[in-house]
Amino acid sequence: MNHSHGASHRPAHARHDAGPRAAAHDHRTGATWGMAAKATAHCLSGCAVGEILGMVIGTSLRWGNVPTMALAITLAFAFGYATTLAAVVRAGLGLSAAFKVALAADTVSIAVMEIVDNGIIALVPGAMDAHLTDSLFWTSLLGGFAVAFVVTTPVNKWMIGRGKGHAVVHAHH
Repeated sequence: MNHSHGASHRPAHARHDAGPRAAAHDHRTGATWGMAAKATAHCLSGCAVGEILGMVIGTSLRWGNVPTMALAITLAFAFGYATTLAAVVRAGLGLSAAFKVALAADTVSIAVMEIVDNGIIALVPGAMDAHLTDSLFWTSLLGGFAVAFVVTTPVNKWMIGRGKGHAVVHAHH
């Protein structure tokens, strides 16, 4: 008798005994759009804090476009990783392991978001020269986040469906 615990050796009804959430997180069954949107929103929350902080600091100090964007991207990655790191540490994972999970879960998602939202800011005429009191500064920044969310959600769906990205985080909840 085979006592293997692999899902491929269990009858179909036994694969779902842990409930619909466990089945939904099984990378062989694919990821739902809801899961992908939730993962993207979680990632975007940290990225947005860092991005806004970096843009506000660089703009208020009258830095040039390149250093301002570099600071914003750096802080977006730092805050994006920090939100996941905090969640998995609260779930009981050690700091070193939690850091590895955050890197695995968020790197691609953050990179896609940063390429999209900074690309939009760079392409909107006058956005990089706008001041904090200009509506163009805020509309291009927030519009970039909205487009980044729409572009990144399918990327996260694809990754979660293959057991990567935020699927790594869900293994620790």
